[in-house]
Amino acid sequence: MSQFEDRERAYEARFAHDEELRFKAMARRNRLLGRWAAEKLGRTGDAVTAYENEVIRADFSEPGDEDVFRKVRADFDAAGVAVSDSEIRMKMRELLVTAAEQVS
Repeated sequence: MSQFEDRERAYEARFAHDEELRFKAMARRNRLLGRWAAEKLGRTGDAVTAYENEVIRADFSEPGDEDVFRKVRADFDAAGVAVSDSEIRMKMRELLVTAAEQVS
């Protein structure tokens, strides 16, 4: 049984590690997205960092990416920034790849 238990523990450790990397990559993606959106919104200096944090916090509203997308979309609409939904979603995918490379 020891061998089976060792394999089970190794699987659980790998799963926990993968989930931690996934969480870090998503948080990093949200920070990068916040920075990109802040630039589009014309924010500079400390306002960029503050906006990055707003985007990160938006991800805790519900599971998935829609809460982050809606946050950025609403802010762009309120500021009159002409960026399409598909451009935002494409940037989210691109930045997830970048973030995953940075955290691994």
